[in-house]
Amino acid sequence: MTNDLHQELVAPLEYITELDEIGAGAVLCLRRWCDGPAGRDAVTHDFTRTLGDEAGREAAECFGALCELCFQHGQRPLVCHKTGCGELGVDESFFADFIVTASGGAHEDSMRIASGMVRPDYAPSLATLAETFGHALRRMARDIHVYAPLNNLH
Repeated sequence: MTNDLHQELVAPLEYITELDEIGAGAVLCLRRWCDGPAGRDAVTHDFTRTLGDEAGREAAECFGALCELCFQHGQRPLVCHKTGCGELGVDESFFADFIVTASGGAHEDSMRIASGMVRPDYAPSLATLAETFGHALRRMARDIHVYAPLNNLH
């Protein structure tokens, strides 16, 4: 693990607004996903509206598979704040760092992180899903400059 990545992982942030667009988008998607079917539909809608129907559905399905791996095969449960909360939990900070790392091309680092999140036999799949999902977030951020639900935090 690189020293910069290690420093980010051991010094969790306190507020979601301290994250970059990719990390904040990842946390907001995770929170909405945890809200249940309505939140999952909202994530899918956000992706299809920004990326188009096909690419948006693919991004949402990728994120759904990523969440299912985390929730079904995680080393421990992920703890999330409510969707509109501006505070950032430790698990959420870790999740954001994972998505940013995976989508930034640091494959070895993302594999190490994934190995700590899920059973080792699921880590390669989780790292690949995180990379794909992170790339979709990067496309969204480029197209709309800010993930819109960030404006609703308090």
